[in-house]
Order: sequence, then structure tokens, then C-alpha cells
Amino acid sequence: MKRSNPTILKLSLILTVLFAVLMPHLSFAQTRGTIQGKVVTGKNQPADNVSIGLEGTSYGSTTKSNGEFSFKAPAGSYTIIISYVGVQTVEVPVTVTANQVITVPAITVNASLSQLTEVNVIANRSNRFARKQSTDVGKIPLDNLENAQSYTTISRELLQEQQIFSVDEALRNSSGVQKLWDATTRAGDGGGYFSQRGFVTQISVRNGIAGIVSNSVDAVNVDKVEVIKGPSATLFGGAVTSFGGLINRVTKKPYDTFGAEIGQTIGSYNLNRTSLDLNTPIGSTVAFRLNTAYNYEGSFQNYGKTRTFAAAPSLSIKANDKLSFLFEAEMFFGRNSAKPFFFFYDSPKAMGVSKVSDLNIDYKQAYVNDDITMYSRNINYFAQANYKISDKFTSQTIFSSSNSFSNGHNPYFYLLTDETAVTLAESAGVTLPNPPGNNNYVFRNDQSTDHSKFGAIQIQENINGDFKIGSVRNRFVFGLDFQRQNSREIYYGNTYDFAPINDPAFNYGALNKTAADAIPPTAANSFPYIYKKNTYAAYLSDVINITDRLIASVGARVDRFENKGTYAIDGTQNSKPFTQTGFSPKLGLIYQPVKEAVSIFANYQNGFSNPDVYTDGAGNSAIPKIQNANQAEGGVKLALLNGKLNGTLSVYRIKVTNIIRSIPGSSFFGSVQDGTQTSKGFEAEFVANPVSAVNIVAGFSYNDSKFTAGDPDVLGLRPNTAGSPYLANLYISYRLPQSFVKGLGVGVGGNYASANKVINSVSQGSFELPSYTLLNASVYLDRPKYRFGLSGNNLTNKYYYTGYTTINPQRLRQFVLSASYKFK
Repeated sequence: MKRSNPTILKLSLILTVLFAVLMPHLSFAQTRGTIQGKVVTGKNQPADNVSIGLEGTSYGSTTKSNGEFSFKAPAGSYTIIISYVGVQTVEVPVTVTANQVITVPAITVNASLSQLTEVNVIANRSNRFARKQSTDVGKIPLDNLENAQSYTTISRELLQEQQIFSVDEALRNSSGVQKLWDATTRAGDGGGYFSQRGFVTQISVRNGIAGIVSNSVDAVNVDKVEVIKGPSATLFGGAVTSFGGLINRVTKKPYDTFGAEIGQTIGSYNLNRTSLDLNTPIGSTVAFRLNTAYNYEGSFQNYGKTRTFAAAPSLSIKANDKLSFLFEAEMFFGRNSAKPFFFFYDSPKAMGVSKVSDLNIDYKQAYVNDDITMYSRNINYFAQANYKISDKFTSQTIFSSSNSFSNGHNPYFYLLTDETAVTLAESAGVTLPNPPGNNNYVFRNDQSTDHSKFGAIQIQENINGDFKIGSVRNRFVFGLDFQRQNSREIYYGNTYDFAPINDPAFNYGALNKTAADAIPPTAANSFPYIYKKNTYAAYLSDVINITDRLIASVGARVDRFENKGTYAIDGTQNSKPFTQTGFSPKLGLIYQPVKEAVSIFANYQNGFSNPDVYTDGAGNSAIPKIQNANQAEGGVKLALLNGKLNGTLSVYRIKVTNIIRSIPGSSFFGSVQDGTQTSKGFEAEFVANPVSAVNIVAGFSYNDSKFTAGDPDVLGLRPNTAGSPYLANLYISYRLPQSFVKGLGVGVGGNYASANKVINSVSQGSFELPSYTLLNASVYLDRPKYRFGLSGNNLTNKYYYTGYTTINPQRLRQFVLSASYKFK
């Protein structure tokens, strides 16, 4: 409780200052009028995310996905002006009357959807990194200020400027998200692991439905990343979400004109990347787009390499004015060396250590040869049909198929005392030298996969409505959802040797592919995850405009879960099938004291998980109860100064029940389901354009997680999966004035993470990874036909670690140089 008080005081101070700042806007709003309208292309397509402003002022907005815009301005006569590179400037006169809504005729620009990305608004007020709308977060098209749930949007414009090529790295721009593990590429669970509000999550959602990838997710096909905060089972189910939230990647879509961009990147550690974005219409109703990239990178350590290839074709078909189709595929192939993972074989208490500096790990030593690799393959298919039932109702039918495969070796290392190392070695007939001191060895192991496969199918039907009952507007979605998981993941474990933890004369590279292949999978060293699971669900969510300022939302989901049992490799059933039914409610409330500028919000959200069968203290199979997470959250969302300042401040509390924990000293390695975890915290983020040509992305979070019931060994302690309590991110971009060198810009930013306890219990002791601060920078020249960029990551060459229950060294300083050319 003592640690929470300073945070609450800081929050109170922030909110006091915030409302003091808002008071002038509240009084000034009475002297302004509203300008609204719509922007379309020459082919009458809605122009999404286009900046529009009043000439010579800072007043303006950006269009929504349907091309509509709305913003306030003082009374007077103005000229709405939009200017595009290579396209005739559009000017529309308008007169604003105080306290009235002025609707301008539809504005048509003779440009394609691709050309709209080159927008240059003479009003010079574009908040380039802000994305205000989402269709996936609520499964209803909503502005951020209308959604009672917190979420972060990371735009492709920001990724391009920072020269980020993976979704994993993109998440450094989100408040409250921290990488714990790099991707292991193992089928089914090999994607990167991240902490979010005190819980572990992965990148497993694509365009609002399952899109599982078991390696680092290439961003070549990403339009934006949505980090959705808090338990979200009501709309997304429990299979692809965590109690801390979920991460949704929104893909690029085909458009109606020809366009292509080819890029080449080189950098430190032999980075070599080639990418292509090709779009072409096929007749008047069909468009095809292909995004593809080949990526090679070495390691900051003496061994290690990553080779990946990504291809994402997509095809859109407009059958008629009511019916349209979208077909997409993702294909990711990789052959990668394992990233170094140090586990504890003996506890930190037994080893007499509590921090990394107590050990003697060689930061630049891979401890294995880089010819030990794992092959991974992910092939995902998506099909979507949209049908306009009427002016008020639409139907969306979605099919998704995710398939992953892996085969190969994945070495990892145990930390242990010299006494344990000597004892284990002697049992294998090996005598170890006895150097002075303790903790002088690493125990080299391997958890490989043997032609492992994991498949997931999702079929979803959504009926969306936008209608009024009397004067009350309703925007709702009713959905039916079927999900199937089919796993044949075969792991096998090997032990190799005891290597000195830091000896320059030792040949660590002798542990190579030949040595690894010499220990093939057998029945004795293999352990399978063979199972099938089905989930049948129905959900409903409604967003109700009680007034033009007061918005309520309500939702509920029912899941029927079928576990078909688990099996051995020979087909023997290990655990029997069982079924469960889960219920997930959701409530939200928004009040806008300043309409379309400030939203005060609160929500109650639920998440759930269906655990697998576990062994109880008597050695019997136990059917698990559904784990439930309930969140209460409140805060304020901002879209001030005509979109120049966007932000969210929130406080939350999540309580998870029915956590399964191991029973200390159990003869059967038994478990009991009686644990409770409470996670509470504060998050703040801002996307701002304070002055012309300056854009800022900033975030801060504090999380206090602890076990509040269950195992006395961890009661009252922070879970070792919760990550760092304090996180912060910042990026400041400055693009030089257009009159100087058009398209020239610079950016600087970084990340901070406080110390992270990756081991934390009474019996094991406490082990802490140190806090770290990273500094990044970029400089670029972005023109309509070409782009050059130079960026530097971890400029101070900081030695830092991530992990949960592990110690994982991270990449040192890297410089990246890229060039691209656009065809139109």
C-alpha cells in the first residue's frame, strides 16, 4: 500500500492540472461553431485518415474511415484547403456561425487512396502518428472517445520513421508493454512473450480474429498495431487473449490504383533486408496487393543468426454495391539460432545471488555454435465477406486458418552451484575441474521440437447495426464464433555438458549441429502436447448514445468449451475429455464534458481461461475450474486542440481467481487450484503535435501485482511473470519546415524499465534484473518518390536483460540504413 500512495497523489495532481487546462476550452467552446462534411476520391471512395484544415489557422481534423470529418472553429469566414503532392489543391470557402453546425458539400479530390498518404496540409497541423478510430477493438466502428476501453494505436507512419521491421519491436511505443522473451519459433507457442498489466501475452490476433504466428512477426504487412488493455474475453474469447489484454495487428489492404514500393536495408550485425509492397487493380472491381520481405541478421554475440521470409498476398473483390470479399494470406518462413535463455537449476537463495552482477555471465558469448538452428513455418489464411443488409444493418462473415510448424534445436542454459554441477557430472561419469569460488558453470540443455504442428480454425459471423430507438442511437454487434485448436506439438529434451560460465579459452562452439543431431528424439526424452479443443460462442455488445455526451455500453458472451482430451505419441489417452461453459460480461460508461474533445470513462471487463487437466495432490487427474479475471477501470481520454493533443489517463484493478499452483513437496508433482492474483496500476499516454512540424509519442505506466491468496511461498509477493513495475516510452519527431528541405526530419526517443524480479518467493529467494534506459534516434528524407533513413538503436550500448524466470541478454548498439523507391 505504501508504494501505491505516491502514484495516487501524482494521478490526483495530473487530473487537477488537466481540468484546470480544460476550463478555458469549456468556456471558449460556447463561441465556436462546428464544421462537418465528407472527403471522397475521384472514384467516390471514402478518404480515410486525411488531414483537413482551415487555411492560416491551426483548426482542423482528420477524416474517419467513411471519409467524414467534424471539428470546431471560432465564428468567421475561412477557406478549407487540402493540398497533395502532384494533385491540384482543393479549396472550399466556409463561414462558421457560433453554436451552429455547418455542413459543407462532399469534397472530391482527384487522387487515389494511395496518393492520400502523401498529404501536405497547408494548415500545418497534422498529428501524423494519431489514429483515432478502430473497428476491431469494439467490433463496431468507434472513435477512441466513444470507446470505454483503453487501447493504444501504433501507426505504420511511426514504424516507418523509426525503421522498425517487426511487430515485436513496434511495441516499444506502447505504454505498459514490456518484452519478456524473444520468439523461440516453436510451433504453437513460439512467438514473443510480453507483459501487459502484470500478465503474460503474445501477438496472436490479426484484424480482430485469431492469427497465430510462432516467430517474431514481420511488420511488412502491418498498417497499425492495436494494444488493447485489460481482460477482453467478451468480444475475443479466452483462447487468444490474456488477463492483461491482447495485441491486434491490422493489415494493409488492396486499393484501387497501381502503386509499388521497393526497399533495401543494411545495418549492424550483417543486417540485410529487402522488401516489396506492390498493389495493382485487376479490372474495375478487383484489386491485388502483395507485401513481402526477406530479412537476414546476425547477432551481437559471437554466434547467432536469423533468416526469415514473409509474403502476404491479398485480393479484394467488389461484387456489387452490397457485397464485397477480401482474401488474405500470411506466409512466414524462418531458420533461426536460439536466443540465449538462462534458467535457474538451483535457486538464487542456494546460489547466494540476487542480481545479475553477482553472476559472471559473458554478455557477448552465445555458449553454442550458430549452426544449431530451428526451422519454422507459419501459413495463415483469411477470408471475409461483407454484405450490406440495409442502410442500418451489415453482415460480416470471417474465416481464419492458422497453421504453424517447427523442427530443430533450441538450446538453453541452467545456472547452478558448483556442488550441483559436480554431482550431476559424476552421475554421468564426468569429472569437472574445481575452480575457486562458486557458480562457475552453466549446464547446457536443449528443448527441441520434432516436426511439431499446431493448427487453429476460426469461423465468425457478425451482424452490425446502427439505428435509433426514439432519439437514442444504438450501435451494436451480435456475433457467433467457432474456434478449433488442433495440436501435435512434439518436444524432446537433451542434456549436453557443463561449460565454464566465463572462460575465454573454452571452445563453446564445439556444441554444434553435429553434436545436437547425435541425440535424436526417443520415447524416453520426448514429451508431447497432442490435443483438440473446440469453443462455441455467442456474444452481443451495444453502444448506446443516451445523449450526445453520455454514452453507455453493455456486452456479454457465452462460451461452450470442449476439451477432447490429451494423448501420447502412440495414441494412448492421457486425460479424459471434459466440457465447460463460461460467461463474460462487459459494461462501460462515457461522459464528454467537452464534446469530441474530452471523455471521462469507466468500465467493468471480464476475461477467462479454460486450463488443461492437472494432477492433484493425490496423483489423480483433476478437472480445472474456469479462471476468471475481473477489471474495474476509470480515466479520461483527450482529443484537444483540434486533434493536436490525444491521450489517455487511466487507473485499473484486475483480480484473477482459480490460479493453479504446485504443491510444495508433493510426491506426484501435484497442484491445487486456489490461487488469487491482484493487479492494479496507472497508465498514461499521449500522441501530440504541440507545434508545427513536431510530433510526440509518450507513455508511462505503473503496475502493482501480487498474489493475495494461495501458496504461502509467494503470498503477498510480485509474480515473476509480471515484468517491471515502472515503464516509460518517449519519441519526439521534428520534420523541417516545407520551405527548407521538404521531407527532411529527425527523431529521438527511448525506453525505461525499472528492475524486474524474475524469481520471487520465500523458498527460492529473489533475483532481480537491473533497470535500464535505452536511447534511440533517426534521421530521414521522405519524398513522394523515394525515402532514405538512418537510425540508431541502443545508442549508449547498454547491457540490459529481459526475462521471466530467466535472464536474457538483449541486443547492443545497432545502426540501420535504408532506402526505398515508390512507383505510381
